[in-house]
Parts: sequence; structure tokens; C-alpha cells
Amino acid sequence: MAEGRRIRRARPGEAAALTALALRSKAHWPYDDAFMGEIRRVLKITEQQIRAHHVLVHQSDGVIDGVGALAPFDGEWEVDHLWVEPSAIGQGIGKRLLDALLAKAPRLGAERVLVEADPHAEGFYARHGGVRVGWRDSGVIEGRSLPVLAIRLDAK
Repeated sequence: MAEGRRIRRARPGEAAALTALALRSKAHWPYDDAFMGEIRRVLKITEQQIRAHHVLVHQSDGVIDGVGALAPFDGEWEVDHLWVEPSAIGQGIGKRLLDALLAKAPRLGAERVLVEADPHAEGFYARHGGVRVGWRDSGVIEGRSLPVLAIRLDAK
């Protein structure tokens, strides 16, 4: 990693800052205010998630500019969050976080990792080995479905 950049476990007390980062990252995409209002109700990184799941932060020169989480879902493991500060998108932070999460997954017994992707981010996951395996109701916006991708760990 470049000088001044590192990945570490999220710490208790960082949930509010990580949620704010996630919301800024989501707002990077061309969503309207009504959509973002709905997302603000549900897009949260909680203290309980930080304690119970594998939540990582990426720091550049001591400033958090990315967050990713790996969590159990329906008998498998899933990338529960992967967010990058909008001003840092395109600098490889998302890839570094994803790689770190995927490196942890086999130690948790996973053979693949699922990702419920924002449609704007599906290409990112596809470039990193993700293959669409289905769709999932967003649970936020009626009639909106999100692509579900699987990343096979034996291919990494």
C-alpha cells in the first residue's frame, strides 16, 4: 500500500462517521432527494455491526476514506457495505477493501461471497470476479430490485 494508507478494523464509536461516509458515497450516484431520503432511513453502519461483523476502514494519512463489511447472510457471507469517500473514488480504495474482505472470507468457511450491488456499482464487482446470480428486492423502494453477484474465492 502507498505511504500513509492502511486498512484496519473499525472501532467502537465510529459507527456514526462510517454511516455518514456511506451516505456521501451513495449520494455520489445520480439519485434524487426523495430516493436519498428513503435511503437515509435504512443505510446505517451500527455499533453492533462493528462488534459482530468483520468491518474494515481504509485510511489515507489518518483520515477514513473507505469502509467495507463482511457479514453472514442466509448461510453464506456477503459484502454488507463497501463505500468510498466520493473525492477518493477511482484511487483503488474500493478494490483494496474488497480484496481484504475476500481474503478474510475463506477463514470464515466461505467458498464464495455474495454482493447485493447498487446498479451503478455492479460493473465494479464484475471487474473483480463478480457474476450475477440473481436479483433481490431492495426492501426500500417498492418495485426496485438489486443485482446479486457472487465472487468465487477459489478463482481469486
